[in-house]
Amino acid sequence: MKTLNKTLALIALASSSAAFAASDFDTLDVDGNGAISQSEAAVDAELMSIFSELDTDQNGELSKEEFSKA
Repeated sequence: MKTLNKTLALIALASSSAAFAASDFDTLDVDGNGAISQSEAAVDAELMSIFSELDTDQNGELSKEEFSKA
């Protein structure tokens, strides 16, 4: 059920015109877990293009600290 809710939230965010201009950590952290996953970052093409560079610990998520270096 949680996966379905996350998926629906991501679809809603992606369909929003503001989603493509999203650059705020809290806006991108859809599930509110304190990290931005690759699926959450996918709504921002610019962020996705530098995701692996920013993910310095290579855990597949961006912390607030990692994101702040964008």
